[in-house]
Amino acid sequence: MSFIYRCQECKREFSQKEVQYLCPICGSDYKVGMPLKGVLEVIFDYKKIAKKFDLEQPNWDLFCCVDRKYFPEYVVGNTPFFRSSRLEKKLKFENIWIKNDGLNPSGSLKDRASFLLVAEANRIGEDTLVTASTGNAASALASACAGGGKKAVIFVPASAPKAKLVQMRLAGATVIPVDGTYDDAFALSLQYTKEKGGLNRNTAYHPLTIEGKKTVGLEIFAQNNFQVPDVILVPVGDGVIISGVYKAFYDLQQAKIIDKMPRLICVQAETSNAIHNYIVTGEYKNAPHPQTVADSISVSIPSNAHMARRAVLETEGFSITVSDQEIVSAQKTLANTTGIFAEPTASSVLAALEKIQDQNMIHKKDQIVLLITGHGLKDIDTPLKYLN
Repeated sequence: MSFIYRCQECKREFSQKEVQYLCPICGSDYKVGMPLKGVLEVIFDYKKIAKKFDLEQPNWDLFCCVDRKYFPEYVVGNTPFFRSSRLEKKLKFENIWIKNDGLNPSGSLKDRASFLLVAEANRIGEDTLVTASTGNAASALASACAGGGKKAVIFVPASAPKAKLVQMRLAGATVIPVDGTYDDAFALSLQYTKEKGGLNRNTAYHPLTIEGKKTVGLEIFAQNNFQVPDVILVPVGDGVIISGVYKAFYDLQQAKIIDKMPRLICVQAETSNAIHNYIVTGEYKNAPHPQTVADSISVSIPSNAHMARRAVLETEGFSITVSDQEIVSAQKTLANTTGIFAEPTASSVLAALEKIQDQNMIHKKDQIVLLITGHGLKDIDTPLKYLN
């Protein structure tokens, strides 16, 4: 587990003892209302990993930043990965696979980051963890803290789905509803930890959130018989999940375990499209009105916009936006074709695949992975509006 932190902007390197959140040089320029500056990236001793890693008996601890002796009693990951012949028949693609991370303990992929941050809190002897969230990260943190005996303090938009708010409260979290957006909650959470302490779990702000979400990419590789899929579609809000998937395959490539990267496809809602526009135009602008049924990717100022753009460009992927109507339709299609009830955010990846099936943007024979990031029971209000 030998590693250093490297600033994604200035490329300065730091030991684990020197930094905790952002690069002390680049991060000092960060102001609320813009994507994070100075996000740190974990860099392992890849030569050492290459010598030790064995595909016959893979030791994934070599890619983890926290010793497993600090892990909480809260089991995450190892979610289903399977091929869907029914989706293949419905769409014009021949090799569609699903990674269903909605079957994590709290119902979303974000359990992975929360698990690792609770482990880190154990390592440093911290009892309180703080985050801002539209719902899923908050539910994940509340649940992981309950499993690990920690206190969770959560800033969440008051408009968050009730099911997610119920999860947080039942798990014993202190929930602070914010009369505003996710970006407002993010700013308040930073102020809270600055004044009152605690370990801040905000996505990308703490580098281990990327490392936690990275594990879904490592799992896809392992469950795919140690083969790299051609394409992975990822729902994108603040940009950390797609960055985590990228980081998984980047680590594998640097350790000489794989020789190619999957193409990463960024999927955003039409109104919450800051990263999409950044990828397409090369110029960053906030999304002025990010209201969408896909609440988990409703973000005006994505914290990890820079790394998300890099993830798409370096893997020769692309970005696409989908409408709320397309998302709701895809949610229904996913449920009645595969039996998976995914929340609107997670359904956006199928909406994107449906939208581009006649555009030759993905080869018909490519192995395509749809990353399902959250369970539909987290937000039943949206489908209820469209059902009799």
